[in-house]
Amino acid sequence: MNWKTHKKQLLKDHKFRRAVAEAKPEYEIARAFVSARIKYKLTQKQLARKLKTAQSVVSRIENARTTASVSFLKRFAAAFGGRLKIGFEGI
Repeated sequence: MNWKTHKKQLLKDHKFRRAVAEAKPEYEIARAFVSARIKYKLTQKQLARKLKTAQSVVSRIENARTTASVSFLKRFAAAFGGRLKIGFEGI
């Protein structure tokens, strides 16, 4: 069975769909970290230095194993000349 078929089967389960939806913010943060690192050709260690943190912290964020604080996300955005934007849906 390929991934596409397996994913379709998994998404039939409402508990799985809910878990995916609940993990979306962490996934989006992880994706942003990886994308920025690739775009600017940085290693995790180089990004960690830029953010004044440990490489293991960057790794945990990129693997969605920890949740970054708002102040850390602000530092991340500022390190690339951007700013943090947070929003809520359905409120």
